[in-house]
Amino acid sequence: MEEEMSKLLDLFRKEGVEHQLYEHEAVYTSEEASRVRGVELKSGVKALVLKSDDGRYLLADLAADRKADIKKLQEISGMKRLHFATREEVLSTTRCEPGSVHPFGDLFGLPTYLDSSVLENEYVNFNIGLLTKSVRIKRDDLTRLLGAVVAEFAKTP
Repeated sequence: MEEEMSKLLDLFRKEGVEHQLYEHEAVYTSEEASRVRGVELKSGVKALVLKSDDGRYLLADLAADRKADIKKLQEISGMKRLHFATREEVLSTTRCEPGSVHPFGDLFGLPTYLDSSVLENEYVNFNIGLLTKSVRIKRDDLTRLLGAVVAEFAKTP
């Protein structure tokens, strides 16, 4: 949503984060996003909304060329029986369409977990609340502002 994009861009301005804004056709997958941005798939940050059986949510950020190991995330987070949130749950929790969720879980009030695979890139790319807009920022700015638990929960490609 425009509101989420504005929050994020305001945060970048306030914190002095240099960023490159991309405007592109609507993208729904990490593969589509890397193609329209003209960047390597691994430089994308995939932000996944997961829900536990007790109704709590978390945001899991990982390199776009990886898949999340849900069992490892359960161990790390202490949440039982995690599963991917439905489209409706993603919308109600983040106000963003699936595929456009940005990695800053604290802006949604969600605990955030960052897989170490994201740290392998000097620059990272991600959607900013809209399927048609994304940004490129330095990895160090992402980790500085994210306030996430850094762990290993991605399956290697």
